[in-house]
Amino acid sequence: MMGLYILLIFMIVGAIIAIEVKDMLSSVIAVGAVGLGLSIVFLILKAPDVAITQLVVEILCLIILIRATLRKDLPFSTTGRWVFNTFITSVFMIVFFLVAVKCFKDLPEFGFPLMRVARTYIEHGKALTGSTNLVTSVILDFRAYDTLGEATILFTAVIAVLTIVRKIGRKKVDMPDEESDE
Repeated sequence: MMGLYILLIFMIVGAIIAIEVKDMLSSVIAVGAVGLGLSIVFLILKAPDVAITQLVVEILCLIILIRATLRKDLPFSTTGRWVFNTFITSVFMIVFFLVAVKCFKDLPEFGFPLMRVARTYIEHGKALTGSTNLVTSVILDFRAYDTLGEATILFTAVIAVLTIVRKIGRKKVDMPDEESDE
C-alpha cells in the first residue's frame, strides 16, 4: 500500500511540474511520466488489461505530443548535451531490458498457462451470472470495472488526439477567417 502512495505522490509532483515548467517539451515529458505512473498504479490494483491499455494510449499520445512540440532545429544536438541524452537513453534501455528479462523468466512455460481464474469462470460463470455467453458474463459481470476503465481511457485518448490535431485553432476576435477568404 505504501508503494501506491509513493506513486500517487510521484503523479501529483509530475502534474505540478507539467503545469509550472516553462519549456513545452519538458511539460509533455512530465505528463508522460504521470501517465506511466498511472499505468503502474493499475498494475498494483490488479488490473493488468487496463494498465496495458493505458500504457499503449499514453505512448501514442506522448509521441504525438512530442512531435507537435518539437521544432526542426534541435539546439541540444549541436551542444554538448547530446552526450547526456545518449547516456540517459542508454541507461533507460538497459534498465528496461533487465526488467523485461526478469518478467519473461516469471512467465509459465509455453503451453502450460495458469488457469486459476479462468477455471472459476468456466465452472461457475453460468450459475453466478445467468448468462449463457461466457465471454459476455466475464466482461460485464466479473470484469465490469476494468471494462469501464478501458473505455474511459480510450475515450479520453480520442478526445486528446482530436484536440491536438484539430485543423482550425482558436483565433482572436479581430482576425479574419482564413476559410472564408478562399
